[in-house]
Amino acid sequence: MSHDTPKTLTFVVPTFNMQMYLERCVDSLMSTNSDDVEVLIVDDGSSDGTPELADQLEADNPGIVRVIHQENKGHGGAVNTGIANARGQYLKVVDADDWVGTDSLRQLLAVMRQQPAQGPQVSQNGESAENASSAQNGPIDLFVTDYVYDKVGKHHKHVVNFGNVMARGRRLGWDDLNHFGIAQYMIMHALTFRTEVLRQAKTTLPEHTFYVDFIYAYQPFPWVRSIMYLGTPLYHYFIGREGQSVQTDVMIRRVSQLVQVNRIMAAATPERGTVPDGLYRYMIHFLSIESVVTSAFLILSREPRNYEVKKELWANLERTSPSIAADVRRQLPSRAINLRGPVGRTIIRMGYHIAEGAIGFN
Repeated sequence: MSHDTPKTLTFVVPTFNMQMYLERCVDSLMSTNSDDVEVLIVDDGSSDGTPELADQLEADNPGIVRVIHQENKGHGGAVNTGIANARGQYLKVVDADDWVGTDSLRQLLAVMRQQPAQGPQVSQNGESAENASSAQNGPIDLFVTDYVYDKVGKHHKHVVNFGNVMARGRRLGWDDLNHFGIAQYMIMHALTFRTEVLRQAKTTLPEHTFYVDFIYAYQPFPWVRSIMYLGTPLYHYFIGREGQSVQTDVMIRRVSQLVQVNRIMAAATPERGTVPDGLYRYMIHFLSIESVVTSAFLILSREPRNYEVKKELWANLERTSPSIAADVRRQLPSRAINLRGPVGRTIIRMGYHIAEGAIGFN
């Protein structure tokens, strides 16, 4: 197998103390036996057996698995390293405790291999250096696939799909997308970017910060001109482990980091009229969801100082852009989360716990 084979897809695997899960993840990424796939493991200062396991996987799979060891920088710092060092035309982040489906990966790779090697340089307003019409040519900038919640102790697997929003297997622009559902949005696990798009967007995530996947699934979008949706369950999202960062009690303890992420997202939001209407509509929708999620955990903390932080979060939106803030506030979830006073907070807590019991959250 040639070490110099051009890479169609780089899987970036941020890894911190994942000795128990890493091999399962990497095996799934190599399951198609494709030499144009690169698995880039970023060992983020692990203190267990992860570094040795990663090195062994690299030695066993030359030309496919590559390992970078670095001092601990958090999930964001590991993703940054992956973006900077990826050799593939496309890039997908796969957390070390998750995995991908083989049949879905084959489908994705088959379409990726049909893409031209390069696309035009793109500015934030979606205009290429040559001509906006070139969006109809060149490689697809963003592939969207379905993902599966594989929850500990649950036999039923919940598949998140976007078939109501996007036509399958077609080149789409932002204005071709239908409206997203009230709680429907594209998380990191659904996204595979053209690597050059992330670099043109200068996508850089904050280090030593949780929940930066919100930023990864948001900030690069103004540089995306073309989208293709493949309705196949590629990503398997393993949730429910003890101490996982998305558990309710953990998110309450780390709510200040959600606030930090919200500020970064607000600053990355383009003004109406500077990007396609469909993109602006989606970004307002997603910013509203993240603002509501953060506000909910501030309320769930039951700490009066966090009620003031919630007020400041919405005030920061106003300072960042009055027009964007107004559009975010018009969203139904935003109106619901801003019910006032102790009664409003009680209603919000009750609503959260009812929803959590009924459908479960990640």
